[in-house]
Amino acid sequence: MATKKKLTKVSKKTTKKKLTKTAKRHNQEIKELVQTPQENEDYEKYRWFYTSERKLVIGGKNAEQNESIVKELIESKKDYVVMHTKSPGSPFAIIKSENPSAKDLEETAIFTASFSRAWKLGAKKAVIDIFKSKQIYKKEEMKTGTFGVSQPIERQVVELKLYLTTQRGKLRAVPYTKKDSITIIPGKVPKERFAEQISVKMEVPYEEALNALPTGNFDFHSSK
Repeated sequence: MATKKKLTKVSKKTTKKKLTKTAKRHNQEIKELVQTPQENEDYEKYRWFYTSERKLVIGGKNAEQNESIVKELIESKKDYVVMHTKSPGSPFAIIKSENPSAKDLEETAIFTASFSRAWKLGAKKAVIDIFKSKQIYKKEEMKTGTFGVSQPIERQVVELKLYLTTQRGKLRAVPYTKKDSITIIPGKVPKERFAEQISVKMEVPYEEALNALPTGNFDFHSSK
């Protein structure tokens, strides 16, 4: 009987710990929902995240989405900052603000690099082209998702590294560290297997973990 009571006590303690962890995550999600500017939720069909200074950034998941968001931006006449890797194979990342800070620019550059072909290739760094929406043009012969950019173009080299956290109630891989976030880098673990590990660690559905990650292989990163 003493053994049974001990097991019951341990079970209650474990359950309480899990409930406390879930409650903390729920409270953090509510806090972020209150602090983050409200946007049209259509952006959730794209790659997206909020910068540390609460600017929404979106990027296409494929050529069709790149075509759609860039054309929509051009038609809107808004003079936003846009980014793309110097090499082919990345989202056109758009900062939805006419006054982005230096921190917004740096974080968006890392986001653009991390969700590009560079991650799939296992690269440690990538070169990012930075320009304004008014510099973008489209010729008839250009393929879907392909655009031209007039000079001047700024360039920045950034490291591929992301941090898993929750934004607006969903798991996101963001380009800056937050409390209790998990750091990930290009590695050797296949995306599907890595998503299973993340699902357990972050206590989120497998599909949510899978959708938050770039294309390619992964490793956890330790600062030690």
